[in-house]
Amino acid sequence: MEEFLQLELIGFGNHHLSMFQLVVLTFIVVFTWGLSWVLKKVVVYRKNISELEKGRRLSVFKLIQYVLWILALLVGMESMGFQITVLLAGSAALLVGIGLGLQEVFKDFVSGIILLFDGTIRVSDIIEVEGKVGRVTEIRLRASEMEMRDGIIMIVPNSRFITGNVVNWTHNHKLTRFTIVVGVAYGSDVEKVRRVLVECAKQHSEVVKNPEPFVFFSDFADSQLTFSLHFFSRSVFRIEFVKSDIRFAIDKAFRENGITIPFPQRDLHIRK
Repeated sequence: MEEFLQLELIGFGNHHLSMFQLVVLTFIVVFTWGLSWVLKKVVVYRKNISELEKGRRLSVFKLIQYVLWILALLVGMESMGFQITVLLAGSAALLVGIGLGLQEVFKDFVSGIILLFDGTIRVSDIIEVEGKVGRVTEIRLRASEMEMRDGIIMIVPNSRFITGNVVNWTHNHKLTRFTIVVGVAYGSDVEKVRRVLVECAKQHSEVVKNPEPFVFFSDFADSQLTFSLHFFSRSVFRIEFVKSDIRFAIDKAFRENGITIPFPQRDLHIRK
């Protein structure tokens, strides 16, 4: 058995990979993978926690997982006879050269670490980046994944979250207010318009009852009286579907109540 473990498999320079070292490397990889799996079950997939809390725990787990694999890599190299301190010192100039050529990549890596520590953006958060709204499905060291409303997965470099303007729709865990703007013809009963708009919003199942929807008389426009319907909802990710349903209901209610949605028009006076 001892002879089998001392059997040399590969030789490279002054280093040799023996069967014993291969067994140790295999054990390190399997142990690290198993420990990561157990930690993920314990930390992330616990019962009776919300999706938002699960997203927070997943971010913490990702950071722990990266640390575990870095430690496993260092231990594995030491077990093969490599001196880590000597290796790092000898490759310092090379690392500087690589760093200068891969500045953007390293910036993304640093941004990923900041995101995992900072917690301003977490898995399951609904965010808006450069006018695009999506749900964060995974945060990695270099880039993160966002699921858009049409089901497409967008890969976003982490530096965009740090250096750009990002709107986190679910960061404060409160209700979000949304607006639908509609115009009616001059001469319409404005009190009836307000009543109809509020009822259309209240009838939707994904509009909360408290705070209640309300209406602003926004403007006397050129061809219409402009109103804005404001309502609160927790369905941030699918809010466009909610708005569409309410617009359908408004159009139907306006027809039933004799309220006209105007189109732009001008009066032309011809003088002889």
